[in-house]
Amino acid sequence: MRRALRLAAKGVGRTSPNPAVGAVVCDRRGRVLATGWHRKAGTDHGEVVALRKLAFRAQGSTLYVTLEPCAHHGKTPPCTDAVLRAGIGRVVVAMRDPFPLVDGRGIKILRAAGVRVDIGLMEDEARRLNEAWLHCLATGRPFVTLKLAETLDGKIATKSGDSHWVSGPEARALVHQMRDRNDAVLVGARTVIADDPQLTTRGVRAGRDPVRVILDGELRTPPKARALPAIILTHRNARVSKLNATLIRVPNVARGMEALAARGICSVLCEGGGETAAALLEAGCVDRVVFFIAPKIAGGRDAVASVGGQGVRTMDQAIALTDVRLRQVGPDVIITGDVHGNRRGNRKNRARRPPK
Repeated sequence: MRRALRLAAKGVGRTSPNPAVGAVVCDRRGRVLATGWHRKAGTDHGEVVALRKLAFRAQGSTLYVTLEPCAHHGKTPPCTDAVLRAGIGRVVVAMRDPFPLVDGRGIKILRAAGVRVDIGLMEDEARRLNEAWLHCLATGRPFVTLKLAETLDGKIATKSGDSHWVSGPEARALVHQMRDRNDAVLVGARTVIADDPQLTTRGVRAGRDPVRVILDGELRTPPKARALPAIILTHRNARVSKLNATLIRVPNVARGMEALAARGICSVLCEGGGETAAALLEAGCVDRVVFFIAPKIAGGRDAVASVGGQGVRTMDQAIALTDVRLRQVGPDVIITGDVHGNRRGNRKNRARRPPK
């Protein structure tokens, strides 16, 4: 199963709106006969890839798979059909598939056909692997990671607006790996205007570019911005713009995230500035934060703070993180934590409009 999970990880960031799935077929002595993983939506699922290598002849073998085999027709036939056709005698499943068209049906079909099915081996690891997909399925919005690079005194740019570079080269290389593993990368219009970023993935072997998303309430994105083509979330009338972009008119940030999920985007990496960070946090749409803290002090009351917005009045209203982890990359310290129970966003559903 550990090998199946490693194989499934190769598909993270590439399979949405499907989950990443890995599979290993073993004979009665435990020897590996074939392996496979789901590469992208619309192609064979992991178990079918593995069984196809055996020409669907695996009588009495054991299939280890990170997610319950599907039992419905989508872009591909049911995986349960392939498992039964191959003559698999036992299936070991890491976790049940909560997707409504599966949700235990695959397990029932296999057991009804006489296949032994065991569930729960390395389930926690399987859930972490597909946390974005599971989150999107449960909430109807993508799993959002807020990434910020700041100085020790919490600045992301100097008073002149200079931000190149806050963090070191090792940290910036890690950001490209994060882009490779997310469906979309999101910034605000101010970042596009000030920095003209490409938002592509560079320096990653077999890397892929995420979908580019811009929060632009007033449609100020320059027509020649390097971030285009992109999806632009705005509250302006979409027909007034001739930008090389897909314009989605939404009343607020939360609805914008839902619109992305409806397009099959299950994970979003936010790399915007302070106002974009605040908009997502205040809307209750951030699930994880990754702060790159550089050993530098910018100073200046007019320097740009990492998180803008209105802020809180008292410290007990501050957004608390759980499962906090620290590590050092080059000269920078990375603090990662999960956001749960964002009271400002969840209690009153204060969904902010896209920043101007």
